[in-house]
Amino acid sequence: MRAAPLIRPPRLRPGDRVAVVAPSGPLVPERLDGGLDLLRGWDLDPVAAPHVRGSHDTLRYLAAGDEDRARDLQEAWCDPSVKAVFAARGGYGAQRMVDLLDWSAIRAAAPKPLIGFSDVTVLHEAFAVRAGVATLHGPAIAGEAFLKDDATREGLRRALFAPESVRRVVSASSRPLVPGRARGVTLGGCLTMLATELGTPHARSGAAGGLLLLEDVGEPPYRIDRALTQLLRAGLLAGVAGIVLGSWDRCGPYERVREVLRDRLGGLGVPVAEEFGFGHGDSALTLPLGVRAELDATAGTLTFDAPPLT
Repeated sequence: MRAAPLIRPPRLRPGDRVAVVAPSGPLVPERLDGGLDLLRGWDLDPVAAPHVRGSHDTLRYLAAGDEDRARDLQEAWCDPSVKAVFAARGGYGAQRMVDLLDWSAIRAAAPKPLIGFSDVTVLHEAFAVRAGVATLHGPAIAGEAFLKDDATREGLRRALFAPESVRRVVSASSRPLVPGRARGVTLGGCLTMLATELGTPHARSGAAGGLLLLEDVGEPPYRIDRALTQLLRAGLLAGVAGIVLGSWDRCGPYERVREVLRDRLGGLGVPVAEEFGFGHGDSALTLPLGVRAELDATAGTLTFDAPPLT
C-alpha cells in the first residue's frame, strides 16, 4: 500500500482551548510552566492533563501509569472543546500506552492537531495508520528548543495559526546527500522508534510513495546503522520516494554519522536531503506528517500541496 494523504485537522484560532499531555516520560515542572505561559501568550487557553506533572510509582522514566497516560490523551482527543493536543515532552513510554487507546472513539472524534516529536513518533504513526489523521512533527512545549529558541516557536505558531504560510519550508542548513527531486506523502520521525515499531500490531507495512523523515538523538553511528539496516531488511524503505534527514544530536562526530547515512541510504536511488533542521537540535522546524509534498534535496526545500491544517 502506497502512502496516501491524510485528513488535515482545522487550524487554531485565538481563544482556543488546547490540552497538554505527557504520553511518555516525566518532565521538569518549571519547563512545563514556561511552555504553558508561552501558549497563553499566543492567546490560547492551555489545560494540563491530570497526569502531566506525575511520575510512575516505580518506573521513574514514565510520567505516570500506562492507563493514566492513555486516559489523558484519550480524553483530550475526544473532548470537543479541545482544539489541539500538545505533547509536553518525549522520552520513553508511548509504546506502552498506544494500544490502550480506544481507536474507535478516536476515529469518531473530530480531528485536531497533534504536536510532538521523538518518542511521540509512535503516536504520529498510530494516528496516521489507525485514524487517518495528519499530525505535526514539532517541538515539545516543555522542551528546551520551544522554551529558548524564537525560530522554533515561530515555526510552530505559523503552522498552527497560519498554515498557508508554511506550505514551502526552506532549510538554510540542508544539503543534498543524494541530489534530486521527489514527490510523496510525508511520514516518519525518530529512527529508533520507527525501527522498534516494526512487527508490532497495526505497524505501517511500508513507506512506498512516501517522503520519509528521519532523525535521532544519542545514538552512536553503529546503532544508527543497525536501525537503518532493520528498516531495509524489513522492506520498509522499498519504494520510498525520497528521504529527509534531520538532526543527529549527541550521535558522535557528524562526519561519522554521515558515512553511515550515505552507506545505508545512498544506494536507494532516491533523493536524500541531510541536515534539514528538524528533530532534537537546538532549533527545530515544524514539519507536517501525512501531507503530500515535493522534496528538492538540492535546494533544501519541502513544498506541500496543501497547508498542513485547513
